[in-house]
This record gives sequence, structure tokens and C-alpha cells, in this order.
Amino acid sequence: MSNKMIKYSIYTLIFAYIVYQAIVSVRASSLTYYDLVFLLEGLERTIYISAVSIFFGTIFGVFFGWIKVSLGTFGNLILSGFLDILRSVPLIIQLILFYSFMGILEIDISVFWVGAIILSAYTAAFVTEVVRAGIESVPQTTRRAARSLGMTYWQDYRYIVFPLGLRAVFPAWISIVLSVIKDSALVSVIGYLELLKTTEELISKTQEALLLLLGIGLFYFIISYPISLYAVYLERKLKI
Repeated sequence: MSNKMIKYSIYTLIFAYIVYQAIVSVRASSLTYYDLVFLLEGLERTIYISAVSIFFGTIFGVFFGWIKVSLGTFGNLILSGFLDILRSVPLIIQLILFYSFMGILEIDISVFWVGAIILSAYTAAFVTEVVRAGIESVPQTTRRAARSLGMTYWQDYRYIVFPLGLRAVFPAWISIVLSVIKDSALVSVIGYLELLKTTEELISKTQEALLLLLGIGLFYFIISYPISLYAVYLERKLKI
């Protein structure tokens, strides 16, 4: 048996033991079936807002990264200040300020979209730099060779820059994805009933703080760890 199989077997046994202990603890606690359903609904909302934010944040990040490389100094002047603010100001402050700003302007917008917009912008700010680094990692000699073979500007990006750049930046993008999933818990400050917010309400109701916090930690692990494993698998396939 390989070392990798031994490691995964150990992880599986530990995970199974934790799940078993969690089931035993839940049965002995004051939590009801409806409390668990409420918690799972919060988990569903966490996955939903994370997926929406990662999708739009990645799209805008790719676009902004291309602008920063293609337009040179001009592109950097347009975007750098805005993106630096998004990266530097704590996410929780951005959420509160944007939510308050929408209230001052009397704009009718749900807390979901407030959270999704800010998380998307926050994601785009980091993806932009990742994409810029990926594009710049492709040697200019390779790109010139592609153009000398008759490729157009967009064919150069489609067949040369993006495939080679993806290999360089994929691990960094996965790190951003995992960070966004965990940072989605901050949306609870504006009242969005995601996993952390539902847990807080159940704690105030049942006083089972330790059990519930261990439970949401397990849920975040269940979401994040398979993504990490799949990312390792894809990274190996993408290697030249």
C-alpha cells in the first residue's frame, strides 16, 4: 500500500470517528430534527453565496487582469487604486459600509446580493493579480513564435497564454476559492442566514455552543477538503 493510500485511509478513519461522535453527541443534546434542518439550510446558503461570488469574481478578475497587462500603465492607473482598496480594507468593513450605503440611498436590495456583490468584488481583486501574473509568466518568445505562425491576438491568448498561464496560477486560484468559502461567514454581520448565522441563533436557543461550533467546523471541512483534493488531482494533470 502506498503512502498516499495510507494517509487517505487514516483521514477516512478519523473523519468516520468524528462523524460517529457527532451523531452520538447530537442524540444526547437538546437539538431537534428541525434544528438540524435549519442548520443545513444555512449550509446551503453558504455554498450558494460562495459559488455565486467565486463565479462572478473570477470572471471580473480575468477581465481586469487582462486589462492590467494589455493596457500597461493606463490599465494600472485605472484599476490599481480601486483594487488596492478592496484588498486592503477588511471584508467585514466593506460589507457593513456597502449595506449602510444601500440603506442611505434607499435602494431595495437583499442581504444576499449585498454579500454577493462585495464578496465578488473582493474575489476579483485577488484574482486580478493572479491572472496578471499568469499572463506575464508566459515567455514572450513563445508568444512571438505563435504570432509568427500566423495566430491572431485572440488565438494567441486562447491556445498559448491561457493554457500555459493556467498551469502557473491554478494553485493560487484554488487558495482564493477556499478563502472565499470561509470568508462567506462574515456576511452574517448584515443578517444573511448562512451557516455561521444559523449556528449563532441555534446557540442562543439551545446553549449547545461547543457542539454546534464543532459541527460547523466539520461542515466547512467537508466543503473545503474535497476541493483541495480535486485541485491536487487537476494540478497533476495540468503539469507538462
